Amino acid sequence: MRLVIARCSVDYAGRLSAHLPSATRLILVKADGSVSIHADDRAYKPLNWMSPPCSLKEGDGSWTVLNKAGEKLIITLEEVLHDSSHELGVDPGLIKDGVEAHLQELLADRMEVLGAGWSLVRREYPTAIGPVDILCRDEAGGTVAVEIKRRGEIDGVEQLTRYLELLNRDPLLAPVKGIFAAQEIKPQARVLATDRGIDCVVLDYDALRGIEDDKLKLF
Repeated sequence: MRLVIARCSVDYAGRLSAHLPSATRLILVKADGSVSIHADDRAYKPLNWMSPPCSLKEGDGSWTVLNKAGEKLIITLEEVLHDSSHELGVDPGLIKDGVEAHLQELLADRMEVLGAGWSLVRREYPTAIGPVDILCRDEAGGTVAVEIKRRGEIDGVEQLTRYLELLNRDPLLAPVKGIFAAQEIKPQARVLATDRGIDCVVLDYDALRGIEDDKLKLF
């Protein structure tokens, strides 16, 4: 990534025309070829930009950025205050808090969220078509398979249905009930789950984390 801080003016010529008068701005040139011009007063959104694929031609005192559609971004540089390039490498992407694996861990540690007297059999219970998130027993000793999602949609219900069909063939486990648990369950998914005799549970991630923190307290 190249970072240039310069006093500049910017002209855009394409489907419409736009002009940024002279001011000190940050110009970002990214590895994907995109060029964007930023001010210091509007968070992440650039004042103007050119998305890839595009080409950058540097001349004396000006840059011309051209895309495939023939649109131009002309940056006239009056004074360059900073010019540096940095190799950022491959970004691993955003890791969201409250992903399914963490929800599974929290719920497995606090089975009473599903009901008094419930107990964990195993997380990631193996089957021929993939692991069931949580296999547990209810207060009466019945087997329950729990499928956990951040957002509960129809495909999650279908997935749990396939697990239940397979698990109910095992005489040591059958009958096996199902619970579809998520932070948010779409109305269509709830209707389908109810039609198939699957219970739905909305998980409060903040409450689960709070319960977890309480375990560390001695008073």
